Amino acid sequence: MPPKIREMTANSPSSPSPQSTLRRFTLMLSGEDALDSEEEQAMGDRPVKGLPHERFLLGSHVPLAPVLLLGQTSQAVNPSDDIACLQPVHLHATRDHLILMGQNQIDLTQTESAELLRVALTYIEEDFQSPILFEGQHYWFIPAGPFASLESYSIDQAHGRNIDWWMPRDTNEDGIAKRWRKLQNEIQMLWHISPINEEREQGGMPSINSLWISGIGKLSDVQAPQVVQQSKHLYGSHPLLAGLAKLYNIPHSKAFNIPAMGSFAWLEQGETIWPALRTALLNKELDEVLIIDFPKGKVRERVFTAKDLDKKSWAFWKKAEPLTWKEIIL
Repeated sequence: MPPKIREMTANSPSSPSPQSTLRRFTLMLSGEDALDSEEEQAMGDRPVKGLPHERFLLGSHVPLAPVLLLGQTSQAVNPSDDIACLQPVHLHATRDHLILMGQNQIDLTQTESAELLRVALTYIEEDFQSPILFEGQHYWFIPAGPFASLESYSIDQAHGRNIDWWMPRDTNEDGIAKRWRKLQNEIQMLWHISPINEEREQGGMPSINSLWISGIGKLSDVQAPQVVQQSKHLYGSHPLLAGLAKLYNIPHSKAFNIPAMGSFAWLEQGETIWPALRTALLNKELDEVLIIDFPKGKVRERVFTAKDLDKKSWAFWKKAEPLTWKEIIL
């Protein structure tokens, strides 16, 4: 029999069998936008907010900023406060548009990040009407204030694409996006003459030439699925998991250790732990493994037991061959 498959909408909570009766481990893989999907087409002139796994973990409001903040600081975060995430970025100019480069492509140091914020701090705090809450190497956080109604998109979602479609947009109040662009342009001019960028360009690195806003929302808007809320341990290096662990008081580890029952892992390369999960199933240390992925942008859940680990064949005299990771994620 093939593994049991559950296809779900992005905001549906996961509904596994009770973990009190089944020894289960859950593995989630990152998802990409399906830009030709019916959902995208229905949105018309604006993209769906959040990558599939972001919507799955956080709910339809996708309040990335407060969860990221919670995961990177020991300070209390008011669940009713709108928080915004600001990130220094490089916009790469092509012949007719700009492309946002991902954070892993710009090699921004802590020293550079601190100096860029120092230069722009007065402008940021004046427009947001609040002080910065937390300053990290790649993320800065601030109460969203007058920008709370902006619809924005994470760098993970927008990187490598024409930013015209991914710039922040007005929702229920006109003129907020224009106000953001004005602040963004002022900061771009400040950073253009910064010694930081002169040094970076001399070293062959991309300049930090713009500021990106994303993740605006409240902790009270988080709608994590039950498979996360009921987990005994969260594994994964993304700071979103650290934030969710604090929000729901769940132990968290950046690195995967052992496939302990009741745990949830979010890993970019699931194939690295599949051998350990397979062994745990064969040794009856686990009853089942739930794999969550996002083909064509939709949530898919499949439950694997020890009986599902080998390819099925009508030739009963042949030795069964184990399923490969590539076959599993098809």
